[in-house]
Amino acid sequence: MGRDKTQPLVITEKDHCRVCYTCVRECPAKAIRIADGQAEVIATRCIGCGNCIRVCSQKAKKVLSSIDGVRELLESDAPVAAMIAPSFPAEFSEITAAELVGRIRALGFDFVSEVGFGADLVARRMKELLETTTQRYISSACPAVFGFIKRYHPDLIHLVAPVVSPMIATARMLRRMHGQTLRVVFIGPCIAKMAEAYSDEMAGEIDEVLTFGELHQMLAGLAEDTGFSEEEDFDPPHAGKGNLFPLNRGLLDAAGLVEDLMAGEIISASGKSNFIDALLEFGSGDLNARLLDVLCCDGCIMGAGMTTSLPMHRRRTLVSQHVRQIGMKRDIRKWEEAMKQFEDLDLSRKFSVFDQRLSMPGPETIRAILRKMGKLRVEDELNCGACGYDSCHEHAVAIHKGLAEIEMCLPFTIEKLHRTISELNASHEELADTRAALIQSEKMASMGQLAAGIAHEVNNPLGVVLMYAHLLLEETALNAGTKEDLKMIADHADRAKKIVSGLLHFARQNKVVLKKTRIDRLVDHVLKSVRIPDHVRVEADHCLTDPHVEIDSDQIVQVLNNLISNSIVAMPDGGVLRIRTSDPEKVIIQVSDTGSGIPESIKNKIFEPFFTTKQIGKGTGLGLSITYGIIKMHRGDIRVESNADPEKGPTGTTFTVILPRQGTVAGNGSHE
Repeated sequence: MGRDKTQPLVITEKDHCRVCYTCVRECPAKAIRIADGQAEVIATRCIGCGNCIRVCSQKAKKVLSSIDGVRELLESDAPVAAMIAPSFPAEFSEITAAELVGRIRALGFDFVSEVGFGADLVARRMKELLETTTQRYISSACPAVFGFIKRYHPDLIHLVAPVVSPMIATARMLRRMHGQTLRVVFIGPCIAKMAEAYSDEMAGEIDEVLTFGELHQMLAGLAEDTGFSEEEDFDPPHAGKGNLFPLNRGLLDAAGLVEDLMAGEIISASGKSNFIDALLEFGSGDLNARLLDVLCCDGCIMGAGMTTSLPMHRRRTLVSQHVRQIGMKRDIRKWEEAMKQFEDLDLSRKFSVFDQRLSMPGPETIRAILRKMGKLRVEDELNCGACGYDSCHEHAVAIHKGLAEIEMCLPFTIEKLHRTISELNASHEELADTRAALIQSEKMASMGQLAAGIAHEVNNPLGVVLMYAHLLLEETALNAGTKEDLKMIADHADRAKKIVSGLLHFARQNKVVLKKTRIDRLVDHVLKSVRIPDHVRVEADHCLTDPHVEIDSDQIVQVLNNLISNSIVAMPDGGVLRIRTSDPEKVIIQVSDTGSGIPESIKNKIFEPFFTTKQIGKGTGLGLSITYGIIKMHRGDIRVESNADPEKGPTGTTFTVILPRQGTVAGNGSHE
């Protein structure tokens, strides 16, 4: 049964993926692409090592299952053989080899054979190559290794030994014994075996590949009455030292070769990073060796298709014990006869290049990508590895190749998050200010309507009272007591008239007439026109790059008069009145005093109409509300900061008026 070689052996279940980049870090082929914040395996680049499966704590990586294909084979009329990889003792440690064979037969397999014998044949062939040629070789037993070479170092493909793997050797042996109609299923610890079996080069050699994990699933479906507990031996021929193949240096032991450290003709390497370094050094000639025995994993006992949680050395021990036990039970002469029987078996193969190398970007391209990640200097390249790449430079290269995203850089993402939080906080504060302004505007609109109605109704009778009070005061015949009473009536009526005038001014939607004005001169003019008590010291500071601003100068004078008057009242025992103008972006006027301050409990009420802290008869409570309205009509803003608690520091209040330098007028959208 063939399989589309572009279909990934490993897929990502996106619902489980937490984008931790661990799989990116552990993939020796860099076959995992991060796109739209999700990890996906690129089928053509994947070598099937399974590192991503082992390291994914979220179980987001899933191997494509062959169980359905195997069941179809077992239901067919053709005979089916199961080939068991020699690493099985490390996986099925709770049952004997005979029990395992019995259970596999119960699934419906006609034959159950040891791949270890195929390993014996391969070991003998490798030894013959070394003895009859002078060429240097890279062992071809690990499909992940030669898959890596084919894709990323095709210049080394001629060094790979032209010998099939033990899996293919066993399949060829079984078809010679049982005929070409035999269907074969390899069962083992390796995902890369799928890539080897379903490749064009090995088409027709292997029908299906099951991992040990999948075998567990199939065995779990056996019923108790199927007789699966019956103990049976593997079908001959039986394996010898080929069962050591899943261990590091197992090939050497099976072939009777010695890794002589002094001679250095044979070198072993295993593991994700070690095998790549060894390949590169061997290819460059830095290793003066005849044979490089190399495995992608730390031995096949650590394959990604295994489910056991036993530590590596315990797994090694279980395999070694099994080899010793069968060595004591089996007849060595029968093994030798079997080896002689298959000495002419074709174990040759060819390897074709499947180049997946991507073009490397130039230095300027890399620098441009690094700048986008906020890495403007060499010191900014932290090389923390959080993105899954060993350095920022490698990450930038991967971004250029379309394998990675800028957001994978953790320091960059954290900095971006901080900026976003700051922007959100600023936006939140702006929304809160806007909400407060809307509430205040609603209050003022309602109060304005009420004030206008009251003012018009009160104005006429008040005018009559004032007129007759003044007429009576002009009468000379009145005694002193009566005149004093009339004077009091006139004074209070005058005060009431001022209040009514304020109400009308508050309620009236006055037009704002904008004209270019020097704000520094306007402030100085107001300070000269206001009566400043002797016990108050005035400080004016103008820090303006451009003092010109478009405002209604008469109304801003009224604002300044209100703020300055309030500051003076707040300092009955003396203090400092400071007025400062500046223009970082908009024009800012700050009026500060060192007075008693505004209590926190009433700070949010000070712009409300008729609210005042002054004694009865000393204020109307309209000054700040009118000030607020004028500033808003200028499309500006007014803020207050105050401290009334001496324990928290110096007391005092600062009003900050913010005015746009140019702009439209609230209400009509144009200059008047």
